[in-house]
Amino acid sequence: MAYYSAHSRKWRNGALFGFSVLFYAWGEPIYVGLFLASIFLNWALALAIGRAKSARGRLLGLGITLNLLGIGVFKYGDFIVENLAHVFDAGWRVPGLALPIGISFYTFQAISYLVDVYRGDIKPQKNPVFFGTYLAMFSQLIAGPIVRYQTIEAEMLGRREDVLDFVTGLERFCVGLGKKVLIANTMGYMADTLLGATPAIGALPAWVAFVAYAFQIYFDFSGYSDMAIGLGRMFGFHFLENFQYPYTATSITDFWRRWHISLSTFFRDYVYIPLGGNRVGTGRWVLNLLLVWALTGLWHGASWNFVLWGCYYGILLIGEKLIWGRGLVRLPMVVQHLYTIVAFIFGWVVFRINNLAEMAGWMSALLGAHGAGDCVTLRAFGVLHLWPWFLIATIAATPLPRECMANVLRYRFGDLAYAMGMLAVFMWSILSLVMGGFNPFIYFRF
Repeated sequence: MAYYSAHSRKWRNGALFGFSVLFYAWGEPIYVGLFLASIFLNWALALAIGRAKSARGRLLGLGITLNLLGIGVFKYGDFIVENLAHVFDAGWRVPGLALPIGISFYTFQAISYLVDVYRGDIKPQKNPVFFGTYLAMFSQLIAGPIVRYQTIEAEMLGRREDVLDFVTGLERFCVGLGKKVLIANTMGYMADTLLGATPAIGALPAWVAFVAYAFQIYFDFSGYSDMAIGLGRMFGFHFLENFQYPYTATSITDFWRRWHISLSTFFRDYVYIPLGGNRVGTGRWVLNLLLVWALTGLWHGASWNFVLWGCYYGILLIGEKLIWGRGLVRLPMVVQHLYTIVAFIFGWVVFRINNLAEMAGWMSALLGAHGAGDCVTLRAFGVLHLWPWFLIATIAATPLPRECMANVLRYRFGDLAYAMGMLAVFMWSILSLVMGGFNPFIYFRF
């Protein structure tokens, strides 16, 4: 019986690994060799770190360097060459390398695995297929969340799929699909339409545009995370949550406890704390925090606006800690919410606009420098009729829908009503995809 269980486990993980590699090859055939090389290299290095006695630190350094070299070449190569050419006034040719899909996510997973093996938090996985299954798992390979090996180690070695997990995962997948296809795509169409104009459209259209973009990026990424968590649950894996209603936050500190939790946790545990965290003097702490947030911004893309975006949040977090945080918590809750909303809306301006002049123009538009604007402008751009989706997105960004679902399940035939609702969301989403149209995936490029 023990042999059968081990044999079954190997077969299931092997099948999942094989499908995940095929899934990656289908979307990124030219880089599948690079991806497989990354898997083998990190598996071998972790084994070497686990067995070594005196050279463990050097092996870890080698592993981190090679992983960062890969992401540096493919994600930041053009950026580095362009900036060096500008500094030296040289006409250097930009390599123009295509960005491998999901490289930011699987690289960080690999680094976390090597560091955790080095620290002794986990034992290195001896089976390369099992490790490959962890790194290549198709459900979260493309756009996260960043999953640590210790989170799913026990399930990798002996998970059990059951009907309850499958149904729960399927429901979560449907919710994520609906977020992405129905809400994020609609909000994205509205944002792109308005931002295709100039800041002269006025304050109201500018606010509508960036609130729509805020909803787009949230429902796009949290929708993908929900689909990844749901698919993982269907296969017997329990991934940690990646979003906890960030738009209900009452401060920027609270916002970043709720937004892209797996990335924030990665930088906290593998960069911020090793730098000394908050156990150092104020000056060093400020420097540590700014460095971490500059890296967080740079992780999102090879452009200076992302670095600026990270530093923007670093400054706000420092300000809340040292200057206005104590006063903020004494204000009415609604004021705390408004402060946070305004702060992250201006943050999304920095994130979305990569030209400094345009960025300043849109910020001035939000502040009313180009007039108030009106609904006539929204009608002229063909987006005024989408206002109900603003209401849907606002409600969906709060815990209210989950609470309503829980209440429905308490009633007779509640299970049937809930199942029919999930089916309707799924069918509507599929129909929207089949009909084509606006369907970007923002976090694919990261």
